[in-house]
Amino acid sequence: MKIIGLTGGIASGKSTVSKLLSEHGFAIIDADKIAWQLAEPDNFLWQAYYDRYGEKVLKDDRTLNRQAVADIVFQAPAEKQWMDSVAHPIIKAEVQRCLAKLIAAGRGLAFLDVPLLYEAGWDSMVDTVWVVYTSEANQVQRLCRRSGCSEEEALRRIGVQMPMEEKKRRADVVIDNNGSMADLRRIVHELFRNP
Repeated sequence: MKIIGLTGGIASGKSTVSKLLSEHGFAIIDADKIAWQLAEPDNFLWQAYYDRYGEKVLKDDRTLNRQAVADIVFQAPAEKQWMDSVAHPIIKAEVQRCLAKLIAAGRGLAFLDVPLLYEAGWDSMVDTVWVVYTSEANQVQRLCRRSGCSEEEALRRIGVQMPMEEKKRRADVVIDNNGSMADLRRIVHELFRNP
């Protein structure tokens, strides 16, 4: 089975590209969705965060307060490093189980949607890497609009990831998402015709 890694920076439009590919029937393994599932109450990641940070990262209904976790890890590099060291192996094991199911089902192609594909070293798991690229100005604007954070906070979150220019340099395919939604749809349409 051919595996295409799909990645990009925060607020670059990677999830939108993933959704477009899914709409056309491609198998998508979304590492973020897997992480969300593993962070449900009493699941592996939930327990790890609770053990480390206690009640301050939980909402009243015992679900994980993702904003509280983000506030901790995006402001303290050591905490981000701890989170990655705990979360990545757990998420990777689940990704590998999902890939095995697709292979067993006879799928010939799958997309592995991973925001931190390069940072986690998971690019070794894929045959080709597609990077969704946008300018830092677009990232900041989209992130502020999406999460309601300040420009300073947006820049801090962008800064903990590999620079977009480096991801772009390392990519096999670059999807430029500096234009309109129609532009992005057209680019993806051309790519999915011959992935």
